[in-house]
Amino acid sequence: MRFSSSVGGLAVAAALLVGACGSSTTSPSGSGASLRISPSASGSTAVTPGSSATVTGGSSPSSAPTAATINVPSDQLAFPGKLLICSDMQYPPQEFLDDQGNPIGSDVEIGQDIGRRLGLQVQFVNSVFSTIVQALMDGRCDIIISAQPSTATTKKRVDMITYFQAGQSFVVAKGNPQNIKTQEDLCGKSVAAVATTTEVDLLNGTGDHEGEGLSQQCTKAGKAKITVKTLAKDSDALLAIQGGQADAYFVDSPLGGYDVVQHPDAFELSGLTLGVAKEGISVDKTHPELKAAVQSALSKMVNDGTYLQILTKYGIESGNVFAK
Repeated sequence: MRFSSSVGGLAVAAALLVGACGSSTTSPSGSGASLRISPSASGSTAVTPGSSATVTGGSSPSSAPTAATINVPSDQLAFPGKLLICSDMQYPPQEFLDDQGNPIGSDVEIGQDIGRRLGLQVQFVNSVFSTIVQALMDGRCDIIISAQPSTATTKKRVDMITYFQAGQSFVVAKGNPQNIKTQEDLCGKSVAAVATTTEVDLLNGTGDHEGEGLSQQCTKAGKAKITVKTLAKDSDALLAIQGGQADAYFVDSPLGGYDVVQHPDAFELSGLTLGVAKEGISVDKTHPELKAAVQSALSKMVNDGTYLQILTKYGIESGNVFAK
């Protein structure tokens, strides 16, 4: 869920953390970040984040076409034999580019696996998020997988298939030494957030949360206010926790989970999540057969464990909307 109003540069800068917490264990890396894993999408064309260039979904097993088990009529696709997926590649860990310009992330792998089950070659169209629905409606891609909120407004324009949920979480030091488990536990604590994000507004009661900030709720209840530390980037917030300048880091839950996966010996999630909402895969309303095929492929991913395996890899298994 794209709660943050500015996500550029939020991937962790591992070089700043290695000295304090040792080498990271896994490593998907965003464009401009230091962390790496072996990309799930290799051989892609390098593109600039936010551009509308098409990048191939890679040569991994999940994106290689196989004998189709779910048929999609060619008139439901922009190009026969291909599944074009619009995604704004600036939102780790769901969709982003590695240093070679290859698309990686949980949404990327979900899209690749859907394409494989449909027997289609996957290509990602790196799209500006603010115009991504129009790109789909204009036929520049077949579906959207891009941490897209499933809202009533969007569903008036396109069909949406729910596949994930996200909110806003609190990253804390390993062991949760300040015992932050409920919203009330934040009162009197020091909480870091990245500048220009929704989290800053929600803490301070500014912007869309005018007069309804978390700190204001503390003082109205007769408790100490929250000390808000507004920092430039994700890695600064993590360093603030390590250095004792912050008790928690308020962040979009997918990125928070990703931070913990990168540095499991240093950080954990507190267990408190706010503003949980559903995300959807968008399909043009004029392509009902494609929608049914994508739904079927996603269902098979859930049933055989592939879906949960992908989420777990990126530390975002709490976003599983199919959990019993």
